[in-house]
Amino acid sequence: MTLVRCTDVARTFGRGDQAVVAVHGCTCAVEPGARIAITGSSGSGKSTLLHVLAGLEAPTGGTVEWPELADSAVERSRDIAVVFQGPSLLPALTVAENVSLAAVLTGTDEAEADRRATAAMETVGVAALAGQLADTLSGGQAQRVAIARAIALRPRLVLADEPTGQLDADTGTHVLDVLLAAAAETGAALVVTTHDPAVAGRLDEQWQMNDGRLLVPATEGVR
Repeated sequence: MTLVRCTDVARTFGRGDQAVVAVHGCTCAVEPGARIAITGSSGSGKSTLLHVLAGLEAPTGGTVEWPELADSAVERSRDIAVVFQGPSLLPALTVAENVSLAAVLTGTDEAEADRRATAAMETVGVAALAGQLADTLSGGQAQRVAIARAIALRPRLVLADEPTGQLDADTGTHVLDVLLAAAAETGAALVVTTHDPAVAGRLDEQWQMNDGRLLVPATEGVR
């Protein structure tokens, strides 16, 4: 029932003297219903690992498999939703248009995408902002809309890259509340990268990245 499995995965950027090893020797697995925090300092490789889990970055060594997800990358994009650290909404679109767009782009018909968007916006508490342009939102509002867009896909796995990293403490707490509640409602597994121990402590498992190496407790995460 494994959703995604990495076996001895490496990811290097550049070549020769300019090569930077962001991830190496990583073996881990994410199971259905998991709640995992990947911790580590800036530059430790945690965001790169998250992108590898999502299929956004191809490994330069080792293997990544998605045993319980769709075979093709296009179909798998319906099963895996990513919440990015920085601004990711299209500023000229309304909140509702931003939330429904991802579902439309992965093959959902527009009427169904609109229904999913409405439900997702209600789940994360941004339904009142549906007609507002994305570039008028606060940071916390924008992150909640990004979460709504992710769960509108009805994914089996949500990957969130430092979702509270650019927010003040109170807003960050609320955004994490929303993310955890949305994952619980949809049944999706959740993996969050963070440098904040308070955020990590609210998830069931904590994996640590250190200089590109993943330290996973022996009884957790590895299959």
